[in-house]
Amino acid sequence: MQPNSKHRLAAALLSALTPGIGQLYNRQWIKGMLLVAVSAAAAIYFGSTLGHAVWGISTLGEAPSRLVEVNGKSQHIAGDHSINLMIESLIVLFLFMLALFLYASSIRDAYRTGRLRDNGCSPSGFRQTLTFIHDFKFAQLLLFVPAAGILFITILPIVFMILLAFTNYSSPHHIPPGNLVDWVGFDSFVQLFRLKSWSSTFVGVLGWTVIWAAVATVTTFASGLIVALVLSQKEIRLKGAWRTAVIIPYAIPQMISLLAMKMMFNGKFGPINQYLSYFGLGQLPWLTDPYWAKLTVIIVNIWIGMPLSFLLVSSVLSTIPADLYEAAKVEGAGRWQQGKIVTFPILLFAIAPIMIIQTAGNFNNFNVIYLLTNGGPSNPQYQYAGHTDLLITWLYKLTLNNNIYNIASAIGIILFIIIAGFSIWNYRQTKSFKDEEMIQ
Repeated sequence: MQPNSKHRLAAALLSALTPGIGQLYNRQWIKGMLLVAVSAAAAIYFGSTLGHAVWGISTLGEAPSRLVEVNGKSQHIAGDHSINLMIESLIVLFLFMLALFLYASSIRDAYRTGRLRDNGCSPSGFRQTLTFIHDFKFAQLLLFVPAAGILFITILPIVFMILLAFTNYSSPHHIPPGNLVDWVGFDSFVQLFRLKSWSSTFVGVLGWTVIWAAVATVTTFASGLIVALVLSQKEIRLKGAWRTAVIIPYAIPQMISLLAMKMMFNGKFGPINQYLSYFGLGQLPWLTDPYWAKLTVIIVNIWIGMPLSFLLVSSVLSTIPADLYEAAKVEGAGRWQQGKIVTFPILLFAIAPIMIIQTAGNFNNFNVIYLLTNGGPSNPQYQYAGHTDLLITWLYKLTLNNNIYNIASAIGIILFIIIAGFSIWNYRQTKSFKDEEMIQ
Protein backbone atom coordinates (compact mmCIF):
# COMPACT_ATOMS: atom_id res chain seq x y z
CA MET A 1 0.00 0.00 0.00
CA GLN A 2 1.31 3.44 -0.85
CA PRO A 3 2.21 5.88 1.98
CA ASN A 4 -0.70 8.22 1.08
CA SER A 5 -3.35 5.52 0.57
CA LYS A 6 -5.84 7.16 2.95
CA HIS A 7 -6.28 10.45 1.08
CA ARG A 8 -9.80 9.52 0.03
CA LEU A 9 -10.99 8.92 3.62
CA ALA A 10 -9.21 11.95 5.02
CA ALA A 11 -10.59 14.27 2.31
CA ALA A 12 -14.12 12.88 2.74
CA LEU A 13 -14.03 13.25 6.53
CA LEU A 14 -12.71 16.82 6.32
CA SER A 15 -15.44 17.75 3.82
CA ALA A 16 -18.00 16.15 6.10
CA LEU A 17 -16.84 18.46 8.89
CA THR A 18 -16.82 21.55 6.67
CA PRO A 19 -17.43 21.45 2.91
CA GLY A 20 -14.38 22.77 1.13
CA ILE A 21 -11.79 21.64 3.68
CA GLY A 22 -11.46 18.31 1.89
CA GLN A 23 -10.83 20.13 -1.37
CA LEU A 24 -8.16 22.26 0.32
CA TYR A 25 -6.62 19.04 1.64
CA ASN A 26 -6.55 17.77 -1.92
CA ARG A 27 -4.75 20.99 -2.96
CA GLN A 28 -7.68 22.33 -4.94
CA TRP A 29 -7.30 25.81 -3.51
CA ILE A 30 -9.79 27.90 -5.47
CA LYS A 31 -12.56 25.27 -5.37
CA GLY A 32 -11.92 24.70 -1.69
CA MET A 33 -12.06 28.39 -0.79
CA LEU A 34 -15.28 28.86 -2.79
CA LEU A 35 -16.91 25.92 -1.02
CA VAL A 36 -15.76 27.17 2.38
CA ALA A 37 -17.25 30.60 1.61
CA VAL A 38 -20.54 29.06 0.47
CA SER A 39 -20.58 26.82 3.55
CA ALA A 40 -20.03 29.79 5.85
CA ALA A 41 -22.82 31.76 4.17
CA ALA A 42 -25.15 28.74 4.40
CA ALA A 43 -24.30 28.23 8.09
CA ILE A 44 -25.10 31.87 8.86
CA TYR A 45 -28.35 31.80 6.87
CA PHE A 46 -29.68 28.50 8.22
CA GLY A 47 -28.49 29.31 11.71
CA SER A 48 -30.91 32.21 11.78
CA THR A 49 -33.80 30.75 9.76
CA LEU A 50 -33.92 26.95 10.06
CA GLY A 51 -35.15 26.83 13.64
CA HIS A 52 -37.90 29.35 12.93
CA ALA A 53 -38.87 27.40 9.78
CA VAL A 54 -39.21 24.14 11.71
CA TRP A 55 -41.27 25.93 14.37
CA GLY A 56 -43.43 27.63 11.74
CA ILE A 57 -44.20 24.48 9.73
CA SER A 58 -44.94 22.45 12.85
CA THR A 59 -47.10 24.96 14.76
CA LEU A 60 -48.38 27.33 12.01
CA GLY A 61 -48.17 30.11 14.57
CA GLU A 62 -49.25 30.59 18.15
CA ALA A 63 -50.79 34.07 18.39
CA PRO A 64 -53.13 35.62 15.78
CA SER A 65 -53.29 39.32 15.01
CA ARG A 66 -55.69 41.18 17.32
CA LEU A 67 -57.00 44.56 18.35
CA VAL A 68 -56.35 45.80 21.89
CA GLU A 69 -57.55 48.86 23.74
CA VAL A 70 -54.69 51.23 24.64
CA ASN A 71 -55.70 54.51 26.33
CA GLY A 72 -59.19 54.24 24.90
CA LYS A 73 -57.93 53.65 21.34
CA SER A 74 -57.88 50.43 19.38
CA GLN A 75 -54.38 49.33 18.47
CA HIS A 76 -53.52 46.53 16.06
CA ILE A 77 -51.09 43.94 17.41
CA ALA A 78 -49.48 41.93 14.63
CA GLY A 79 -49.48 38.20 15.22
CA ASP A 80 -48.54 35.05 13.33
CA HIS A 81 -49.90 34.59 9.83
CA SER A 82 -50.20 30.81 9.48
CA ILE A 83 -50.15 30.68 5.67
CA ASN A 84 -47.21 33.05 5.36
CA LEU A 85 -45.39 30.98 7.95
CA MET A 86 -46.04 27.82 5.94
CA ILE A 87 -44.79 29.37 2.69
CA GLU A 88 -41.69 30.90 4.29
CA SER A 89 -40.92 27.66 6.11
CA LEU A 90 -41.27 25.63 2.93
CA ILE A 91 -38.85 27.93 1.09
CA VAL A 92 -36.28 27.59 3.86
CA LEU A 93 -36.71 23.82 4.04
CA PHE A 94 -36.39 23.48 0.25
CA LEU A 95 -33.20 25.55 0.35
CA PHE A 96 -31.97 23.39 3.22
CA MET A 97 -32.55 20.21 1.20
CA LEU A 98 -30.65 21.81 -1.68
CA ALA A 99 -27.82 22.64 0.74
CA LEU A 100 -27.78 19.02 1.94
CA PHE A 101 -27.47 17.88 -1.67
CA LEU A 102 -24.52 20.23 -2.24
CA TYR A 103 -23.04 19.04 1.07
CA ALA A 104 -23.20 15.41 -0.06
CA SER A 105 -21.77 16.37 -3.47
CA SER A 106 -18.85 18.10 -1.77
CA ILE A 107 -18.05 14.97 0.23
CA ARG A 108 -18.29 12.77 -2.86
CA ASP A 109 -16.07 15.15 -4.86
CA ALA A 110 -13.43 15.18 -2.11
CA TYR A 111 -13.55 11.37 -1.90
CA ARG A 112 -13.12 10.94 -5.65
CA THR A 113 -10.24 13.41 -5.80
CA GLY A 114 -8.60 11.68 -2.83
CA ARG A 115 -8.93 8.36 -4.61
CA LEU A 116 -7.09 9.82 -7.59
CA ARG A 117 -4.28 10.87 -5.24
CA ASP A 118 -4.24 7.37 -3.76
CA ASN A 119 -3.73 6.03 -7.28
CA GLY A 120 -0.81 8.37 -7.84
CA CYS A 121 -2.66 10.91 -9.99
CA SER A 122 -2.52 14.66 -9.49
CA PRO A 123 -5.80 16.41 -8.57
CA SER A 124 -7.26 18.64 -11.28
CA GLY A 125 -6.83 22.39 -10.90
CA PHE A 126 -9.59 24.98 -11.08
CA ARG A 127 -8.98 25.66 -14.78
CA GLN A 128 -9.07 21.96 -15.55
CA THR A 129 -12.34 21.67 -13.62
CA LEU A 130 -13.88 24.50 -15.65
CA THR A 131 -12.69 22.86 -18.88
CA PHE A 132 -14.20 19.53 -17.82
CA ILE A 133 -17.55 21.21 -17.01
CA HIS A 134 -17.52 23.02 -20.36
CA ASP A 135 -16.67 19.87 -22.33
CA PHE A 136 -18.70 17.20 -20.53
CA LYS A 137 -21.16 18.83 -18.11
CA PHE A 138 -22.27 21.88 -20.09
CA ALA A 139 -25.79 20.51 -20.67
CA GLN A 140 -26.27 19.83 -16.94
CA LEU A 141 -25.00 23.34 -16.17
CA LEU A 142 -27.55 24.89 -18.52
CA LEU A 143 -30.31 22.83 -16.90
CA PHE A 144 -29.53 24.24 -13.45
CA VAL A 145 -31.67 27.36 -13.87
CA PRO A 146 -34.71 25.49 -15.31
CA ALA A 147 -34.35 22.87 -12.56
CA ALA A 148 -34.33 25.58 -9.90
CA GLY A 149 -37.39 27.13 -11.54
CA ILE A 150 -39.22 23.80 -11.53
CA LEU A 151 -38.30 23.27 -7.89
CA PHE A 152 -39.55 26.62 -6.61
CA ILE A 153 -42.26 27.49 -9.16
CA THR A 154 -43.81 24.05 -9.73
CA ILE A 155 -42.89 21.56 -7.00
CA LEU A 156 -43.07 23.97 -4.05
CA PRO A 157 -46.62 25.18 -4.89
CA ILE A 158 -47.72 21.55 -5.31
CA VAL A 159 -46.32 20.65 -1.89
CA PHE A 160 -48.00 23.76 -0.45
CA MET A 161 -51.35 22.71 -1.94
CA ILE A 162 -50.98 19.18 -0.56
CA LEU A 163 -50.20 20.50 2.91
CA LEU A 164 -53.28 22.75 2.86
CA ALA A 165 -55.47 19.65 2.57
CA PHE A 166 -54.32 18.61 6.04
CA THR A 167 -55.22 21.93 7.69
CA ASN A 168 -58.50 23.66 8.58
CA TYR A 169 -57.74 26.67 6.33
CA SER A 170 -61.25 27.85 5.45
CA SER A 171 -63.72 30.61 6.21
CA PRO A 172 -65.14 31.88 8.44
CA HIS A 173 -63.18 30.79 11.51
CA HIS A 174 -59.73 29.91 10.19
CA ILE A 175 -58.67 32.72 7.86
CA PRO A 176 -55.45 34.58 8.82
CA PRO A 177 -54.36 36.99 10.09
CA GLY A 178 -57.25 37.28 12.52
CA ASN A 179 -57.31 33.52 13.06
CA LEU A 180 -54.75 30.77 13.13
CA VAL A 181 -54.70 27.71 10.90
CA ASP A 182 -54.13 24.32 12.53
CA TRP A 183 -53.06 20.89 11.38
CA VAL A 184 -56.11 18.60 11.39
CA GLY A 185 -54.81 15.49 9.61
CA PHE A 186 -57.31 13.82 7.28
CA ASP A 187 -60.36 15.77 8.51
CA SER A 188 -60.80 17.50 5.14
CA PHE A 189 -60.99 14.14 3.35
CA VAL A 190 -63.35 12.80 6.02
CA GLN A 191 -65.67 15.78 5.50
CA LEU A 192 -65.51 15.38 1.74
CA PHE A 193 -66.60 11.74 1.85
CA ARG A 194 -68.72 11.47 5.01
CA LEU A 195 -70.70 14.70 5.20
CA LYS A 196 -73.68 14.26 2.88
CA SER A 197 -73.64 17.86 1.68
CA TRP A 198 -70.03 17.50 0.52
CA SER A 199 -70.10 13.86 -0.58
CA SER A 200 -73.21 14.25 -2.76
CA THR A 201 -71.65 17.30 -4.44
CA PHE A 202 -68.34 15.51 -4.96
CA VAL A 203 -69.95 12.38 -6.44
CA GLY A 204 -72.21 14.44 -8.70
CA VAL A 205 -69.48 16.74 -9.96
CA LEU A 206 -67.04 13.83 -10.38
CA GLY A 207 -69.59 11.85 -12.39
CA TRP A 208 -70.21 14.75 -14.76
CA THR A 209 -66.46 15.40 -15.02
CA VAL A 210 -65.82 11.81 -16.15
CA ILE A 211 -68.71 11.92 -18.64
CA TRP A 212 -67.56 15.29 -19.94
CA ALA A 213 -63.94 14.17 -20.37
CA ALA A 214 -64.96 11.04 -22.27
CA VAL A 215 -67.61 12.67 -24.49
CA ALA A 216 -65.52 15.78 -25.19
CA THR A 217 -62.52 13.68 -26.26
CA VAL A 218 -64.51 11.25 -28.41
CA THR A 219 -66.61 13.92 -30.15
CA THR A 220 -63.71 16.22 -31.00
CA PHE A 221 -61.59 13.32 -32.24
CA ALA A 222 -64.41 11.76 -34.25
CA SER A 223 -65.37 15.06 -35.87
CA GLY A 224 -61.74 15.89 -36.68
CA LEU A 225 -61.25 12.39 -38.08
CA ILE A 226 -64.33 12.59 -40.31
CA VAL A 227 -63.40 16.00 -41.70
CA ALA A 228 -59.79 14.94 -42.28
CA LEU A 229 -60.84 11.75 -44.08
CA VAL A 230 -63.29 13.63 -46.27
CA LEU A 231 -60.76 16.31 -47.23
CA SER A 232 -58.12 13.66 -47.97
CA GLN A 233 -60.21 12.25 -50.83
CA LYS A 234 -58.99 13.04 -54.33
CA GLU A 235 -62.45 14.10 -55.48
CA ILE A 236 -62.55 17.10 -53.14
CA ARG A 237 -61.66 20.42 -54.77
CA LEU A 238 -60.38 23.62 -53.12
CA LYS A 239 -58.82 21.62 -50.27
CA GLY A 240 -56.76 24.58 -49.13
CA ALA A 241 -59.84 26.77 -48.71
CA TRP A 242 -61.71 24.05 -46.83
CA ARG A 243 -58.78 23.42 -44.50
CA THR A 244 -58.43 27.14 -43.82
CA ALA A 245 -62.12 27.36 -42.93
CA VAL A 246 -61.80 24.40 -40.56
CA ILE A 247 -58.75 25.84 -38.78
CA ILE A 248 -60.22 29.34 -38.27
CA PRO A 249 -61.89 28.49 -34.89
CA TYR A 250 -58.50 27.28 -33.62
CA ALA A 251 -56.82 30.51 -34.72
CA ILE A 252 -59.27 32.73 -32.82
CA PRO A 253 -58.43 33.20 -29.10
CA GLN A 254 -60.53 30.73 -27.14
CA MET A 255 -61.79 33.31 -24.67
CA ILE A 256 -63.25 35.45 -27.47
CA SER A 257 -64.87 32.42 -29.11
CA LEU A 258 -66.47 31.25 -25.87
CA LEU A 259 -67.78 34.67 -24.90
CA ALA A 260 -69.24 35.06 -28.39
CA MET A 261 -70.84 31.63 -28.10
CA LYS A 262 -72.28 32.54 -24.70
CA MET A 263 -73.98 35.54 -26.30
CA MET A 264 -75.24 33.50 -29.25
CA PHE A 265 -76.77 30.82 -27.00
CA ASN A 266 -78.43 33.35 -24.72
CA GLY A 267 -81.94 32.06 -24.08
CA LYS A 268 -83.69 35.42 -24.40
CA PHE A 269 -81.63 37.60 -26.70
CA GLY A 270 -79.33 35.16 -28.50
CA PRO A 271 -79.45 35.05 -32.30
CA ILE A 272 -79.73 31.24 -32.32
CA ASN A 273 -83.07 31.30 -30.50
CA GLN A 274 -84.24 34.19 -32.65
CA TYR A 275 -83.61 32.16 -35.80
CA LEU A 276 -85.23 29.08 -34.29
CA SER A 277 -88.33 31.09 -33.42
CA TYR A 278 -88.85 31.77 -37.14
CA PHE A 279 -89.43 28.03 -37.56
CA GLY A 280 -91.73 27.79 -34.57
CA LEU A 281 -89.26 25.93 -32.37
CA GLY A 282 -89.64 28.32 -29.44
CA GLN A 283 -87.06 29.59 -27.02
CA LEU A 284 -84.71 26.74 -26.08
CA PRO A 285 -83.07 27.03 -22.61
CA TRP A 286 -79.53 26.49 -23.90
CA LEU A 287 -77.75 27.71 -20.75
CA THR A 288 -80.48 27.70 -18.11
CA ASP A 289 -81.68 24.10 -18.19
CA PRO A 290 -79.27 21.46 -16.77
CA TYR A 291 -79.54 19.03 -19.68
CA TRP A 292 -79.52 21.67 -22.40
CA ALA A 293 -76.55 23.39 -20.73
CA LYS A 294 -74.55 20.15 -20.77
CA LEU A 295 -75.46 19.57 -24.41
CA THR A 296 -74.49 23.15 -25.24
CA VAL A 297 -71.00 22.92 -23.74
CA ILE A 298 -70.41 19.66 -25.62
CA ILE A 299 -71.51 21.23 -28.93
CA VAL A 300 -69.37 24.32 -28.41
CA ASN A 301 -66.40 22.18 -27.38
CA ILE A 302 -66.68 20.23 -30.64
CA TRP A 303 -66.50 23.49 -32.59
CA ILE A 304 -63.46 24.64 -30.59
CA GLY A 305 -61.61 21.32 -30.25
CA MET A 306 -62.26 19.77 -33.67
CA PRO A 307 -59.63 21.84 -35.57
CA LEU A 308 -56.78 20.51 -33.41
CA SER A 309 -57.91 16.90 -33.94
CA PHE A 310 -58.26 17.66 -37.65
CA LEU A 311 -54.67 18.93 -37.82
CA LEU A 312 -53.30 15.92 -35.94
CA VAL A 313 -55.20 13.38 -38.02
CA SER A 314 -54.34 15.15 -41.28
CA SER A 315 -50.64 15.15 -40.41
CA VAL A 316 -50.73 11.39 -39.77
CA LEU A 317 -52.74 10.67 -42.92
CA SER A 318 -50.19 12.55 -45.01
CA THR A 319 -47.42 10.20 -43.80
CA ILE A 320 -49.17 6.94 -44.77
CA PRO A 321 -47.44 5.57 -47.92
CA ALA A 322 -49.70 5.26 -50.97
CA ASP A 323 -48.14 1.83 -51.63
CA LEU A 324 -50.07 0.39 -48.69
CA TYR A 325 -53.38 1.44 -50.22
CA GLU A 326 -52.31 0.10 -53.62
CA ALA A 327 -51.42 -3.24 -52.07
CA ALA A 328 -54.79 -3.35 -50.29
CA LYS A 329 -56.58 -2.62 -53.58
CA VAL A 330 -54.70 -5.45 -55.26
CA GLU A 331 -55.97 -7.77 -52.55
CA GLY A 332 -59.50 -6.65 -53.33
CA ALA A 333 -60.05 -4.36 -50.33
CA GLY A 334 -62.66 -1.64 -50.68
CA ARG A 335 -62.51 1.80 -49.06
CA TRP A 336 -63.88 0.62 -45.71
CA GLN A 337 -61.52 -2.36 -45.65
CA GLN A 338 -58.58 -0.12 -46.57
CA GLY A 339 -59.44 2.10 -43.64
CA LYS A 340 -59.76 -0.89 -41.32
CA ILE A 341 -56.53 -2.53 -42.46
CA VAL A 342 -54.29 0.46 -43.24
CA THR A 343 -55.61 3.82 -42.04
CA PHE A 344 -56.98 3.15 -38.59
CA PRO A 345 -54.12 0.99 -37.19
CA ILE A 346 -51.50 3.57 -38.24
CA LEU A 347 -53.70 6.43 -37.05
CA LEU A 348 -54.36 4.95 -33.62
CA PHE A 349 -50.68 4.05 -33.19
CA ALA A 350 -49.71 7.71 -33.64
CA ILE A 351 -52.75 9.42 -32.10
CA ALA A 352 -53.46 7.23 -29.03
CA PRO A 353 -50.94 8.99 -26.72
CA ILE A 354 -52.28 12.38 -27.86
CA MET A 355 -55.85 11.27 -27.15
CA ILE A 356 -54.81 10.33 -23.63
CA ILE A 357 -53.33 13.80 -23.20
CA GLN A 358 -56.52 15.38 -24.57
CA THR A 359 -58.65 13.33 -22.16
CA ALA A 360 -56.53 14.44 -19.23
CA GLY A 361 -56.81 18.01 -20.49
CA ASN A 362 -60.59 17.74 -20.70
CA PHE A 363 -60.70 16.75 -17.04
CA ASN A 364 -59.25 20.21 -16.43
CA ASN A 365 -61.02 22.05 -19.26
CA PHE A 366 -61.65 25.18 -17.23
CA ASN A 367 -62.23 27.68 -20.02
CA VAL A 368 -65.15 26.06 -21.83
CA ILE A 369 -67.18 25.49 -18.67
CA TYR A 370 -66.35 28.66 -16.79
CA LEU A 371 -66.63 31.13 -19.66
CA LEU A 372 -69.71 29.55 -21.26
CA THR A 373 -71.89 28.60 -18.26
CA ASN A 374 -69.85 29.57 -15.17
CA GLY A 375 -70.76 26.10 -13.93
CA GLY A 376 -74.47 26.88 -14.08
CA PRO A 377 -77.32 26.49 -13.93
CA SER A 378 -77.24 26.44 -10.15
CA ASN A 379 -77.97 23.26 -8.23
CA PRO A 380 -79.46 23.82 -4.75
CA GLN A 381 -78.41 20.32 -3.69
CA TYR A 382 -74.73 21.05 -4.35
CA GLN A 383 -72.22 22.88 -2.17
CA TYR A 384 -70.94 25.90 -4.16
CA ALA A 385 -71.30 24.04 -7.50
CA GLY A 386 -73.67 24.05 -10.46
CA HIS A 387 -74.92 21.40 -12.85
CA THR A 388 -72.09 21.85 -15.39
CA ASP A 389 -69.24 22.43 -12.94
CA LEU A 390 -66.21 20.19 -13.35
CA LEU A 391 -63.95 19.38 -10.42
CA ILE A 392 -61.55 22.09 -11.59
CA THR A 393 -64.22 24.82 -11.76
CA TRP A 394 -65.68 23.70 -8.44
CA LEU A 395 -62.21 23.92 -6.94
CA TYR A 396 -61.87 27.44 -8.35
CA LYS A 397 -65.15 28.53 -6.77
CA LEU A 398 -64.24 27.02 -3.42
CA THR A 399 -60.96 28.93 -3.27
CA LEU A 400 -61.42 32.33 -4.87
CA ASN A 401 -65.13 32.80 -4.22
CA ASN A 402 -65.65 31.10 -0.85
CA ASN A 403 -62.20 30.80 0.80
CA ILE A 404 -62.59 27.08 1.53
CA TYR A 405 -59.02 26.10 0.82
CA ASN A 406 -58.70 22.84 2.75
CA ILE A 407 -61.55 21.06 0.94
CA ALA A 408 -60.36 22.51 -2.37
CA SER A 409 -56.86 21.15 -1.75
CA ALA A 410 -58.26 17.72 -0.95
CA ILE A 411 -60.23 17.82 -4.22
CA GLY A 412 -57.06 18.88 -6.05
CA ILE A 413 -55.16 15.88 -4.67
CA ILE A 414 -57.94 13.48 -5.66
CA LEU A 415 -58.16 15.04 -9.12
CA PHE A 416 -54.40 14.64 -9.58
CA ILE A 417 -54.55 10.97 -8.54
CA ILE A 418 -57.43 10.30 -10.98
CA ILE A 419 -55.77 12.02 -13.94
CA ALA A 420 -52.29 10.62 -13.25
CA GLY A 421 -53.60 7.09 -12.72
CA PHE A 422 -55.80 7.23 -15.83
CA SER A 423 -53.04 8.66 -18.02
CA ILE A 424 -50.29 6.29 -16.88
CA TRP A 425 -52.46 3.16 -17.12
CA ASN A 426 -53.86 4.02 -20.54
CA TYR A 427 -50.51 5.09 -21.94
CA ARG A 428 -49.00 1.76 -20.87
CA GLN A 429 -51.74 -0.02 -22.82
CA THR A 430 -51.01 1.78 -26.08
CA LYS A 431 -49.21 -0.07 -28.86
CA SER A 432 -46.66 2.74 -29.19
CA PHE A 433 -45.56 2.28 -25.56
CA LYS A 434 -45.38 -1.50 -25.86
CA ASP A 435 -43.34 -1.28 -29.07
CA GLU A 436 -40.96 1.19 -27.42
CA GLU A 437 -40.55 -1.19 -24.47
CA MET A 438 -39.72 -4.04 -26.83
CA ILE A 439 -37.08 -1.93 -28.59
CA GLN A 440 -35.43 -1.06 -25.27
